[in-house]
Amino acid sequence: MTIRLPDVQGGLRTYEPRTRPLQISPGTPLTSRTVLSAAHVVADPFADAGPDAPAAVDWDATLAFRRHLWSHGLGVAEAMDTAQRGMGLDWAGAAELIRRSAAEARAVGGRIACGVGTDQIATGTLKEIRAAYEEQLAVVEESGAQAILMASRALAATAQAPDDYLEVYGHLLRQAAEPVILHWLGPMFDPALEGYWGSAGLDAATDTFLEVIAAHPDKVDGVKISLLDARREVELRRRLPRGVRCYTGDDFNYPELIAGDEQGFSHALLGIFDPLGPLAAEAVRTLDTGDTAGFRALLDPTVELSRHLFQAPTRFYKTGVVLLAWLAGHQSHFTMVGGLQSARSLPHLVRAYELADGLGLFPDPGLAEDRMRNLLSLYGVNA
Repeated sequence: MTIRLPDVQGGLRTYEPRTRPLQISPGTPLTSRTVLSAAHVVADPFADAGPDAPAAVDWDATLAFRRHLWSHGLGVAEAMDTAQRGMGLDWAGAAELIRRSAAEARAVGGRIACGVGTDQIATGTLKEIRAAYEEQLAVVEESGAQAILMASRALAATAQAPDDYLEVYGHLLRQAAEPVILHWLGPMFDPALEGYWGSAGLDAATDTFLEVIAAHPDKVDGVKISLLDARREVELRRRLPRGVRCYTGDDFNYPELIAGDEQGFSHALLGIFDPLGPLAAEAVRTLDTGDTAGFRALLDPTVELSRHLFQAPTRFYKTGVVLLAWLAGHQSHFTMVGGLQSARSLPHLVRAYELADGLGLFPDPGLAEDRMRNLLSLYGVNA
């Protein structure tokens, strides 16, 4: 099999896809690390919905993809930014997603944690922001899922000082029924979160973040750090109270952070584990046996793909994630809620295909090639 792929100069080059994928079967639960994959949503391609309309979701395909992740021993982080929260999926759609996915998790015995935010309001007073958080926390807890307290655009816009974050988060943690995961999402993922925790400087912001945790360590299962800065994550990880986990959200440096060092390691809550699910699970199962070198041998080669998908502007990584889900046969189309399939260029999509194929991520390489040809034809490329 060969396919002609466009290059950055506007020409075409011949590429020979793999003929055999990686053979990874569903396996046993993971033991040495807790690993959650943030999962994308599958749009309904037949819905007559414009970019500003509520998301039209293909629920069957969306839930089937979560069963795929659970079958490989991964947990699911639901209704996070990978599911286009704030970029096509509003709170009403997220609430429905949480309820449906939590019910599916109970049915199959899968682990699930769900995002709690304030995206039903754009702005508000601190009291209104607390109420928005409380509404979403109630939905997640009633579903039986673990809560992930996500960063709030409204809080970032309203808070005047670190004390405002301490007050809001302290209020939420006091009333949480079970320990939650705190999520620090950097501005590279969402520019509206610049200066979160009340400080433009990351050192001061880290101190405030740790102060929130230190005041309520019994209510914090762990923290998810998405700053794409491995050194800072390791430094923060070493300052966490005993028993509070660090879940890496660093899609650039995850192998070394999960492997860890003599002073500890990170668990994982990653968007890149959406397309890497089976391979990531196999790598962690290798780590479960104490084989760190084998773990790195499996996972290190995936970093080039991850860095490509998450390149700036990072928030549009979801487009590449959904492209790969389509090419892998997890959905029948390459459309996204809000029309976000148009957010990346053709050369970006082509490189994502080439890197994923090189890793053997497509269960049926022939199907992936055919679908890539169809996509190229829409851009006027005779592949």
